[in-house]
Amino acid sequence: MDEQGHIGDGHGHGELGDAEYAEFMELAAQEGFEAEEVEGALGAAGHGPLPVLAVVGRPNVGKSTLVNRIIGRREAVVEDRPGVTRDRVTYEAEWAGRRFKVVDTGGWEQDVLGIDASVAAQAEFAIEAADAVVLVVDATVGATDTDEAVVKLLRRTGKPVVLCANKVDGPSGEADSAMLWSLGLGEPHPVSALHGRGTGDLLDEVLKALPEAPPQTFGGAVGGPRRVALIGRPNVGKSSLLNKIAGEERVVVDALAGTTRDPVDELVELGGKTWKFVDTAGIRRRVHLTEGADYYASLRTAAALEKAEVAVVLIDVSEPISVQDTRIITMAVDAGRALVIAYNKWDTLDEERRYYLEREIETDLVQVQWAPRVNVSARTGRHMEKLVPAIETALAGWETRVPTGRLNAFLGELVAAHPHPIRGGKQPRILFGTQAGTRPPRFVLFASGFLEAGYRRFIERRLREEFGFEGTPIHLSVRVREKRGRKKK
Repeated sequence: MDEQGHIGDGHGHGELGDAEYAEFMELAAQEGFEAEEVEGALGAAGHGPLPVLAVVGRPNVGKSTLVNRIIGRREAVVEDRPGVTRDRVTYEAEWAGRRFKVVDTGGWEQDVLGIDASVAAQAEFAIEAADAVVLVVDATVGATDTDEAVVKLLRRTGKPVVLCANKVDGPSGEADSAMLWSLGLGEPHPVSALHGRGTGDLLDEVLKALPEAPPQTFGGAVGGPRRVALIGRPNVGKSSLLNKIAGEERVVVDALAGTTRDPVDELVELGGKTWKFVDTAGIRRRVHLTEGADYYASLRTAAALEKAEVAVVLIDVSEPISVQDTRIITMAVDAGRALVIAYNKWDTLDEERRYYLEREIETDLVQVQWAPRVNVSARTGRHMEKLVPAIETALAGWETRVPTGRLNAFLGELVAAHPHPIRGGKQPRILFGTQAGTRPPRFVLFASGFLEAGYRRFIERRLREEFGFEGTPIHLSVRVREKRGRKKK
């Protein structure tokens, strides 16, 4: 049965073993929770990595409008003006009970490079990380040379492609969409992203194209190299660091304009182990990409994070910590990857700059105090040996699981010592909880009422104090008991 097919890890209850699961469901029933409600919460929190869908196409065909339609809210920027930079390019979506990620390569065009090269560059970054692709074509215009170029690129990758004929607002437009059979990608699906027409049928096709779960089982091969993404804003020293680690000039360190190419994966011996560095810096920086450079960097970073298990964020300490630095850290946390922060150019610091840097770290990076920190110099190789222990610590935290019994003993003590503040005459309580997943650790707490954000942060902080979780984000979801009437005496 399909319903069972896609929940969690085989038996449908996240990472709980059968005995632990049975015990947990009994606890839930005693507290008045319905079985399907609890299973739904475990299924949602216990999922492994989600499959990734890339939405590609030339500018102004309606990619971002379609992404908003897919994710069910207006989050992707929709604007006709090219060069709109965005904080996010990856979103979570759900259709017919299945969850997946969407990578939006929405309209940014570059005159200097020529539109074809710019569209190809964006498509390449997105396709790199994707399990399936939606190619959006404007049915009212028909297939252009740029569309043909993207089709060639897609053919080379061999990834499954769903063809979306957008801007078909009524039956009269169906004939326009039929013309797109000529692209050779199979049936064009007529859609109006703006009005929602046909998007359900398109998403049904997308689910057929997406794998149930992505093929990458993290570190699944015994002794297989762990995957590290080296990320950071442009010119922070990523290539120099990778060259220093690899011990040779393997990565092009160059400010010349270059053609697009795939991110380079480097197998590197470090600390007696082989690591796979998913390199975002390996793509030569394009000059002239001033307005869109942040946007390209975001796409490239998102692609690298999808392929990695741990992110090493490089920060240039010779300059104040920037909004872009914090944005990149947020991307890594949102992607649920283990995290290490490497402060580069440490050898250039004088006492005054060091003082101010520590203050900046305290104020700007307070949300990620749990991430291991290494002070390095890519130029001199200083403290490179500290990188491996930091990465190993972060990966260990990322994979830590607390047994349900131990977690509930901890929660019981915590709630007794620090009850939730009374709001509106009621005092919500955490009744019980479980850790439904790892990589990153995902907890589901069941409560008698809504838990405020401040109290959730307090719980996360105490979980870290008690169980470690160094170097990993933690996801906490809270389910509130709907009706008290069913409670068994």
